[in-house]
Amino acid sequence: MHRSRRQSEILRLVQLSGACTIGELAERLAVSDETIRRTVKPLVSQGLLAKVHGGITLPDALREPPFQKRMLERAEAKRLIAETVAAGVANGDTVMLDCGSTTAFVARALSGHSGLTVITNSAEIARTLATNASNRVFMAGGELRSDDTAALGPEALAFVRQFRVRHAILSIGAMGLDGSLMVYHLAEAEFSRAVIDQAEQVTVAADAAKFGRPSLVRICGPERIDALVTDRAPPPELEAALTAAGVRIEIARARRFAS
Repeated sequence: MHRSRRQSEILRLVQLSGACTIGELAERLAVSDETIRRTVKPLVSQGLLAKVHGGITLPDALREPPFQKRMLERAEAKRLIAETVAAGVANGDTVMLDCGSTTAFVARALSGHSGLTVITNSAEIARTLATNASNRVFMAGGELRSDDTAALGPEALAFVRQFRVRHAILSIGAMGLDGSLMVYHLAEAEFSRAVIDQAEQVTVAADAAKFGRPSLVRICGPERIDALVTDRAPPPELEAALTAAGVRIEIARARRFAS
């Protein structure tokens, strides 16, 4: 069946992001929500897309509910952040990425790069970037979590400490108003600290919903990072803490689809 230009663009956007809300697609294509629903109906019938509450996703994205739920939350913001982060990585660079929904978006945004050397503890990220034959992808060992297929623990820590890279890109659970980087699991914090130690430049990719959110485990203070890429300006207290620590704040901007 021949696909319209609009259907092809919707497929491209969902494949790039993993998931999109109806509202995000309507805004990007400058049409109504109802037009988007009509346009995607045949794609759902063909099994090319799957419907979820309020949005559209790839069919295989429904098999890992906890991680995939995070991929759906603020997906457009994460996509914009990922594109901005990827723009700061050159072909041939060395990159470490931790496990997380935002870094999974970064991996997708990096899929057009070539000659990367990638070190990660995320099987999802490794799979995304290993499909490019010009990349070298190293996957940390250890026990894989069933939720997000991330490797954590002593084996993963020992593995990443063998490398020295130009870029470390981190996804966090929260950022305190004093600039502290936070996650929900001790093993994740240990892994993030190891990644920070091995990188020349450390970038945190975090949407604005992370600001001031309570979390359990502290990774480090803002003095250990070089840049924050986000979708909205931080609250004044947090912005002051980051500025005092010498952190560069970069706000990701939307790129509208040209009809």
